[in-house]
Amino acid sequence: MVFEEGWAVTPLRWLMDELGEAQLARMGDEPGLVAAIDQHAAELRDTVPLDKETLRDYLLGFLDELRDRGWVFDGRLDAPALRLTAVCWVARELGYLEDGRPA
Repeated sequence: MVFEEGWAVTPLRWLMDELGEAQLARMGDEPGLVAAIDQHAAELRDTVPLDKETLRDYLLGFLDELRDRGWVFDGRLDAPALRLTAVCWVARELGYLEDGRPA
């Protein structure tokens, strides 16, 4: 994942482009991935209100923590990658990326 200048202006859109599209596409072929994403999405629903602004703020904080820890997405679906994929799935399901506006 490359944190180019300005990525934080539209973090949901950035994450979908960097990681989400490819990982969500895998869900059709990997039932285990669907279950893991569903679990992370349930944790998100239980943890934060899922309005667009709060989900964006959650994502920014989560990514800041990952960057501080030196985490890099290497293609493996470890816990951080699953959580990020779940954020993408929730954002897509709630229509936050379909209205043509920055997210």
